[in-house]
Amino acid sequence: MAAVQVVGSWPSVQPREAPREAIPERGNGFRLLSARLCALRPDDSSSARTEIHLLFDQLISENYSEGSGVAPEDVSALLVQACRLVPLNQNHLVSKVSQLIHHLLNRLQVIVDEQHLDFLLAYTISAIHQCSSWTHREILQALAALVYCNGSKCQKYLPELLGNTGLLMKLSDLAQSDPEVRRAAVHCMANLCLSVPGQPYLEEPYQNVCFQAFLTILQSPKSSDMDDITFCMLLQNALKGIQSLLNGGRMKLTQTDELGALLAVLKKFMFHGLPGLNIEMPTVLYPTPLPQYDGRTPIKPQQSESSASRPTLTRACALQVLSAILEGSKQFLSVAEDTSDHRRAFTPFSVMIACSIRELHRCLLLALVAESSSQTVTQIIKCLANLVSNAPYDRLKLSLLTKVWNQIKPYIRHKDVNVRVSSLTLLGAIVSTHAPLPEVQLLLQQPCSSGLGNSNSATPHLSPPDWWKKAPAGPSLEETSVSSPKGSSEPCWLIRLCISIVVLPKEDSCSGSDAGSAAGSTYEPSPMRLEALQVLTLLARGYFSMTQAYLMELGEVICKCMGEADPSIQLHGAKLLEELGTGLIQQYKPDSTAAPDQRAPVFLVVMFWTMMLNGPLPRALQNSEHPTLQASACDALSSILPEAFSNLPNDRQMLCITVLLGLNDSKNRLVKAATSRALGVYVLFPCLRQDVIFVADAANAILMSLEDKSLNVRAKAAWSLGNLTDTLIVNMETPDPSFQEEFSGLLLLKMLRSAIEASKDKDKVKSNAVRALGNLLHFLQPSHIEKPTFAEIIEESIQALISTVLTEAAMKVRWNACYAMGNVFKNPALPLGTAPWTSQAYNALTSVVTSCKNFKVRIRSAAALSVPGKREQYGSVDQYARIWNALVTALQKSEDTIDFLEFKYCVSLRTQICQALIHLLSLASASDLPCMKETLELSGNMVQSYILQFLKSGAEGDDTGAPHSPQERDQMVRMALKHMGSIQAPTGDTARRAIMGFLEEILAVCFDSSGSQGALPGLTNQ
Repeated sequence: MAAVQVVGSWPSVQPREAPREAIPERGNGFRLLSARLCALRPDDSSSARTEIHLLFDQLISENYSEGSGVAPEDVSALLVQACRLVPLNQNHLVSKVSQLIHHLLNRLQVIVDEQHLDFLLAYTISAIHQCSSWTHREILQALAALVYCNGSKCQKYLPELLGNTGLLMKLSDLAQSDPEVRRAAVHCMANLCLSVPGQPYLEEPYQNVCFQAFLTILQSPKSSDMDDITFCMLLQNALKGIQSLLNGGRMKLTQTDELGALLAVLKKFMFHGLPGLNIEMPTVLYPTPLPQYDGRTPIKPQQSESSASRPTLTRACALQVLSAILEGSKQFLSVAEDTSDHRRAFTPFSVMIACSIRELHRCLLLALVAESSSQTVTQIIKCLANLVSNAPYDRLKLSLLTKVWNQIKPYIRHKDVNVRVSSLTLLGAIVSTHAPLPEVQLLLQQPCSSGLGNSNSATPHLSPPDWWKKAPAGPSLEETSVSSPKGSSEPCWLIRLCISIVVLPKEDSCSGSDAGSAAGSTYEPSPMRLEALQVLTLLARGYFSMTQAYLMELGEVICKCMGEADPSIQLHGAKLLEELGTGLIQQYKPDSTAAPDQRAPVFLVVMFWTMMLNGPLPRALQNSEHPTLQASACDALSSILPEAFSNLPNDRQMLCITVLLGLNDSKNRLVKAATSRALGVYVLFPCLRQDVIFVADAANAILMSLEDKSLNVRAKAAWSLGNLTDTLIVNMETPDPSFQEEFSGLLLLKMLRSAIEASKDKDKVKSNAVRALGNLLHFLQPSHIEKPTFAEIIEESIQALISTVLTEAAMKVRWNACYAMGNVFKNPALPLGTAPWTSQAYNALTSVVTSCKNFKVRIRSAAALSVPGKREQYGSVDQYARIWNALVTALQKSEDTIDFLEFKYCVSLRTQICQALIHLLSLASASDLPCMKETLELSGNMVQSYILQFLKSGAEGDDTGAPHSPQERDQMVRMALKHMGSIQAPTGDTARRAIMGFLEEILAVCFDSSGSQGALPGLTNQ
């Protein structure tokens, strides 16, 4: 018979005699089970263990409602008896009795009395020592329930639990492999720290041990083997433990580092679990000492701060917290909407968020009016800037931004430079949020003086456009004003203000807070000028139609900035130049919304860039002491309008090309990446793309960058290589064959090898590498393909594409690989259909079109399958049948997706598959027809319904993304029908007639539903 050997003694437990009267209904089940349990004696037999198991299960499953009539002392007595019956060598029974302890104490809200606690603690601690590790979680849960509100009664066991080698210290350590055991151990520690009023607190050494353990947990990242729920429960237990120590335990954090570390983790976990937030946790967050509150040495009245400074400090701190909350809140605030009046029985969440945004505006603007401290005014304005940057004004009612705009304008002339800088930051936030907004467009067109005071201030007064020019670097504004776009006569006061801040000398001395300006400087402090340049850049990005009226003037501002000694001013000038250049390019794109008469004329753009290239831009490009400036200047140089570049003087064109090719050898990766990208832009210029020498020079430079150690450089080089090969394809389509003949075959080989290697790189490089491979294989001439040196490289290139089509890479990579495969199929000189790689290429595409999770990739693979224009290019009859069947399967599965976002591409996918099926029908041979017929017999109704949708979709206005008009689609089916009629089928073959009938029925149904007056000639007489 086994005996239970534990430290301490357990009280004698005698079963109670059953009362003579009837037992009340409540608690009856517990009493009956308790009586049965108390009647048992320790017995190690199999039958006894089974009976104990059964009793424990019944006790755990009993329904204990509130007020069940079970006395706490009866529960404690039962648990002691249960432990007496379970020897520690029976792991399963120990686990079960631990579950019983945890369940009963929690379900019945029982705190174990001191009489029974000693035995139960000794038993559970011994169980942890002796039982298998898989039981530890249940045992620790039982221990946590026992010590709950009993910390003061556990003194004799604290060394064994919380000592240097204590059980809970070991089991809660970061090295503990089982996350659930670790969490349960921390739960025990937290419950030990919980004190009850009137009872002694946990002793100070053990308080410190627990505090450090909890803090370590909060400072440690989630381990890979711990799920999110367990991690959150672990954090919750640690936080509850600290709360108990500081609140009920009256623990004092005397060390500043302890308090700082705790504040740091608390700041982080204030936002734990909120979507879109990723807050970096500082190691220590030092609090601001407030002696009047923390009980330290009191300060004499004559030394204390003024009564007004304390509220000011409080407001500033509150504003910092609000700014931190608003920063990065765009995703959360994006649901707000109140553009219309809501008359509903409930208030939607979107309206509640919109109300909060309006209230934030109101409170912050009121605070701005009431505030007298410059420091706090700065905080209010920064807070407003964060709000403006994250609020969805395109979904909110008008006037919010107008109120902010009008209230902030006077602060632009504030004496404190920090207030002036933050005011410009706020204006920059307004012009960049959801640009262009009609409300902001109207605000920008306000008269220059509107809302701006003219009292003595540190900010320059606004002046006419040519007030600051002494020696113009280009044509005067009077000369170019006739070329300004129509509708730009109304000046933009903000552009005028920013230009004034950047280039106009100060009128009077600034306040002491203008220490940011250099000694003896005649200009505004550097932060003010940089912010003004930033606002100009944002205006050029969001409101270019307004900014272009100042094109030549801004050009002179850029020349002045880039000619200064301060690299920061130079850098911001270069960024403004890039944004202006990008805006001009956007105007001339085919999809631009700008009317031709609203564009800046090409000759004006030529004058602008001539000014830049005759100014300090070339010097910035060659300033190797400041590589960031060099890289930004390269980006600016790549934003030249192609139409303007071709009209630049030859020496300026040569300057741009020579500088870029030279900078490609730079040792700095920022410069090299920017140069590679710029070359990729230049190879697309119409005036340069047929220049064989330039294209070859650019190719060699790009290939060199493609081998760089920097991923960013390689990614830019791969993009440029893709552009360069696009140029090769464009040159193929010109009537003049001289470019193809003169382009070096050795360079083509080199480009193919580099692209193959790049296709094995990271996704950022791979996506453009496969694009380049497709173009290069399309470009190859018969004279290249016939050479033995090309045979192996062609095989490797196609294998690289096949591998990329099938790989589980990013969507863009696989899409580009399918597109590239379609380009390969366009080259009639390649042995498509007879080469061994033919079946591999088609199998890869059919695999994608039927099973790829991304529908855009499926669409592109279906498009590639419909590229070959001859039947022999599809290979054998079996290969043709596999392609046909795969497309039918893909059509059938065109709505099978678990990703909601893919549904919007369903129609486009079906359209592309239908085109591919009709294309295959129009090329089929007599040998292909039996397989087609068999498929149509099984799935003909489904295929017919989708082809009818395909034929009707254009007329119904569906956005299928199809490149053909309804008439052209109809003609595709008719051509397929005509082709079927021309096939010489063997005598007795029914496949041709069946397929023709299928197509005739489609045209007849389409004819009937459209009400067309045209005839359907020859449908039954083919």
